[in-house]
Amino acid sequence: MKPLKKQTLSQMVCKEIKKFIADNKMKPGDPLPTEQEMAEKFGVSRIGIREAIKPLNFLGIIESAPRRGMTVGRVDMERVTEYLGFHFAMNDYPRELILRARQVIEVGSLPFVMEAMKKDPSMKVHLSNLLKDLENTEDPEQYFEKDLLFHDTLVKYSGIEPLVAFYDLLATFFRQYHGELMHLCKTLGLKQSVHRHRMIYEALEAGDLALAQKQLSWHILGVISFFEDPEGFRDDPESGEV
Repeated sequence: MKPLKKQTLSQMVCKEIKKFIADNKMKPGDPLPTEQEMAEKFGVSRIGIREAIKPLNFLGIIESAPRRGMTVGRVDMERVTEYLGFHFAMNDYPRELILRARQVIEVGSLPFVMEAMKKDPSMKVHLSNLLKDLENTEDPEQYFEKDLLFHDTLVKYSGIEPLVAFYDLLATFFRQYHGELMHLCKTLGLKQSVHRHRMIYEALEAGDLALAQKQLSWHILGVISFFEDPEGFRDDPESGEV
C-alpha cells in the first residue's frame, strides 16, 4: 500500500481504516491492529493514526481500552444524530430539501408502521391518544410540540433504527424555523391541522396504506407550500389538495 498524502492525512487514514473494517467483514468486538501495525500498514506515523482514530472513537466506530487495545465498536446513533443535527443548525440548508427528506422518510416508514400496528394493538391506542391530545390543545406552542411527537412516534413505530436516527436530525430544522411554523399554525388553524392528522390516523387504522401515504404526503406538501408562499397558502384537507 502506498504512503498516504500528508495534506489530507487524517481524512485519508480514517477512510482507509473504515475500508479495512468493511473489507475484512469485522463485527463489534473484533480486535483491530495496533497503532504501530496500522502506522506501518498505511505508511504514516503513529501520531497520524491517533488523529485519524479520534473521529472514529467519537462516533463509536472504534473502541479503545487499556491493555485490550482497539476493537470495532457499535456506532453511537444518538451521538451521530446530535452531531449532524448541530451541523444542520449551523448551515443554511434549503427548507424544501429538508421537508422533502422528511416526506421520504415518513411516507416510506408507513408500510412498516402498519405492520407493527397489526402485531401490537397498543400502538394504535397510543397514536389515538396522541391525536386526542392534539385535538384538546389550543395553545400553538404546546400544539407545535405535540405535533412533532405524533410524527416522531409514527416513524419510531417503523422499528427501523437507522431511519429513526436520520429522522431525528430533522427535529433541528423544526426548532430552527419555530417562528415561521407558529405562523403556519395560526394561518392554518389548529382544528384544520388536527383534521389532517386524523385522516392519516384513520387511514392507518383502516389498513389503507395508499390513502395513509397520500394523506401524509399532502400534509407535508402543505408545509412546503406555506414556506413558498405564506400569503397565498391554502389547504383543503377534505379534498387532499394544497
